[in-house]
Amino acid sequence: MGPSPSIPATTLVTLAAFSLAAASCGRAATPPPRDLARIPWDSLAASARGSTVTWRMWRGDPSINAYVDRWVSPRLLQRYGITLNAVEGQGAEIVNQLQVEKEARAGGTADLVWINGETFHQLRQADLLYGPWSGRLPNAAWVDSASPIISRDFEQDPMGYESPWGTVQFALIYDSARTPAPPRSYAELRQWILAHPGRFTHDQGFTGITLLKQLMYALGGGVERFQGGFHEEVYATASERIWRWLEEVRPALWRGGGSYPPGVAELHRLFANGEVDFTMSNNQNEVMTKVAQGIFPETARALLLRDGTIANAHFVGIPANAPNPAGAMVVADFLLSPEAQLEKARSPVWGDGTVLAEERLPGDWATSFAELARNPRALPRDSLARYARPEVDPEYHERLAREWRSRIRRGGS
Repeated sequence: MGPSPSIPATTLVTLAAFSLAAASCGRAATPPPRDLARIPWDSLAASARGSTVTWRMWRGDPSINAYVDRWVSPRLLQRYGITLNAVEGQGAEIVNQLQVEKEARAGGTADLVWINGETFHQLRQADLLYGPWSGRLPNAAWVDSASPIISRDFEQDPMGYESPWGTVQFALIYDSARTPAPPRSYAELRQWILAHPGRFTHDQGFTGITLLKQLMYALGGGVERFQGGFHEEVYATASERIWRWLEEVRPALWRGGGSYPPGVAELHRLFANGEVDFTMSNNQNEVMTKVAQGIFPETARALLLRDGTIANAHFVGIPANAPNPAGAMVVADFLLSPEAQLEKARSPVWGDGTVLAEERLPGDWATSFAELARNPRALPRDSLARYARPEVDPEYHERLAREWRSRIRRGGS
């Protein structure tokens, strides 16, 4: 089939030139980023056929890895001729790698990155992301852009530099057989920890800091006090209350507060092994996935604290030096498809929330999404909405993480 007559002659020359260049290095054609906005979507997707997309992402959860490796990857290869190479990389590691490559003026090693919040802020500040591009994706038409959780990333406007692909809400996880009357607020949690020494802790990573950020909201007068950018005076007052709360309960934490699990996966293991009575997740549906996989007991349940729990969206971005931005855009678009969104929302698969406006989806997709909410372990949607609290300026997260390490962790592992 000949080229589409709607493609400008200059674009055809560009595509042809990159086809020759790609053939010489054994890689499929990819137009330079500056030309992607002018190329029709079908032509852009065709230029990515036969290429490899390297996706740096968190690889710490077997369920997420299985979804990407065993479900997403084979469909990308079959339908679009794209080989997906998912590799470990998150947060500061991504920022540092891209900064080093920029300073060395070296070729990029990633085409797509899984990011949100603080990482997006750091990448944008350093001009390390390509864009804007996300509005070009055909499946972006189904995104719930009216949702404040999806349309903002830690109070930041994505401005087309990242595409949403999942939503989550923080929840504690407990065993209803072991803990039939769990605490329902931070005040009750404090009392519970003191009454059950050694049975509670949090991890050192993103999930643990999210717990502290919710504590900041609860002790600092509500999320409204922290909205509208970072305020040093507000943070100073609220953070001192956090440190006092933590120092009070610290002797009653797991291992006397002298050691903390490195990440939430390690905290899950402590809970599953019965060493602690609570774990936690940034995904309120993870408990259903872990029960279905036999990792958590049948009596495990998710719990929303009445002080409010943080809800946010996660995104994918394209590095400014990505070797294959066209392929990355095709992958991002597939991740937004109703098919891919529904599959990852299924609790045996991942239980990740959708970013799509379900009521606007064509065909039977809305019905299929509605059926997922019937799981008996699923938290009611009205409860999720009632207790959902938005993220605030990423500086709050970054400061909490730094000061927790210096004030609380000290020599802990």
